[in-house]
Amino acid sequence: SFISRLPASLSPDTMRYLIAAASAGYLANCDAFVSPRTFTTTNSLVPVVNNDIPHPPSFQTTALTASVAALHDESLAPGIQAIDAALPTLAPLFAELRSLPYFRLYSCDMLASCEYIPQELFECYTESCEIYPVDDDEVPTDIKMADFKEHEFELDGWARWDMPSEDYYDTLLFPEDYTGYDGAEVWRFIHDRIGFHEGAMSADEYDADDWKADFNKAVSGLHAMVSAQVIKGMKEKINSGEGLDPDSYEWTDPSVEFNRRLGPQGETPEAVENLYFTMMLLLSGVRAARDRLLMDCDMGKVGDAQACQVLRSILTHPVFDDPSIEAASHRLRTHALKNSNSLWEARMRTRDLMRIMNCVQCNKCRFHGKISTLGLSTALQLSVGHRGTGGDVVKTHRVELAALVSAVGKFSSGIDLCLEMQP
Repeated sequence: SFISRLPASLSPDTMRYLIAAASAGYLANCDAFVSPRTFTTTNSLVPVVNNDIPHPPSFQTTALTASVAALHDESLAPGIQAIDAALPTLAPLFAELRSLPYFRLYSCDMLASCEYIPQELFECYTESCEIYPVDDDEVPTDIKMADFKEHEFELDGWARWDMPSEDYYDTLLFPEDYTGYDGAEVWRFIHDRIGFHEGAMSADEYDADDWKADFNKAVSGLHAMVSAQVIKGMKEKINSGEGLDPDSYEWTDPSVEFNRRLGPQGETPEAVENLYFTMMLLLSGVRAARDRLLMDCDMGKVGDAQACQVLRSILTHPVFDDPSIEAASHRLRTHALKNSNSLWEARMRTRDLMRIMNCVQCNKCRFHGKISTLGLSTALQLSVGHRGTGGDVVKTHRVELAALVSAVGKFSSGIDLCLEMQP
């Protein structure tokens, strides 16, 4: 009978729910409790969740395309499907976006001291660690004026960018790369000291019913993206014939590194799921900032007509109008509204997350780490603000918007790498 097939480990409440649902006829044609949620695909770029029948809790988990690991948070499944479907058309647009000065130029303090851990001077083994400022005349006057005008910040705000100077660095000239630098010490500090581990997080670090678990999950997703970029750089060096000298590069096998960093049996089994979670937060952030970005386009702040066309092509992509990508932001806001008085801790820790990047002794890694961190912080700011209800996009600075959109491009590339590495 139906009842005899139910697992004996079910709680009494869940057992009563299923018996009642069966009695009401809801389960006559429903297999949600014995198989993953099903998806149907329309002619659009994104999938549609089949929710015609009231579903009881699922006892099976959805498998990720980018990993053999099963999802821990099933509410993310439709959004992950939407992202995977969108990548083939979204990724090329971000490749074009990288050429726009608005999104590639950042005034960044590359000489700031590490304030968190004692360090010996590290000399990068490869020249690829170094970056150099561009000539002053290569930075549009509008960008310099905007950054100097927007230098003020809230003392109790989210992560704050470095004070603007005459030194601007270019992500197009110095893209993400595998430099051979080992940032394990910095990441260990981030996860151990900046992450949350008390209370419910001691039992479930990433999926507890608390905004602090959401914060941990987002930071883990940031780490997963960086790992994906490292592996991608490794593959590119090998494919180009450049090779990886063991004396300069500690890690030389992309498959081994993928399994160690991002595999289900690796250091963080949920790494790829967390990568998607953070990507959803960033997509929601861009969606929230869409009108502001389009307004900046109309005012000529983003660049010429061709530059605006590239940005508009991204902002009008169907994935930004798919409600499923809001799953991560909805989860975060729901948790934040339950305990909005403690959100100051999230703001403080994003500031710590930004400053710990000054402990990264590979300048290229530091540069891109700061941009990615600011992008994540901006997404969190727009999602929950100070009280859990969201931030004011009008007050968002040029550099924050640029980092937010650039971070989506970085995560798109990272997810693409994960899909590529699957057998």
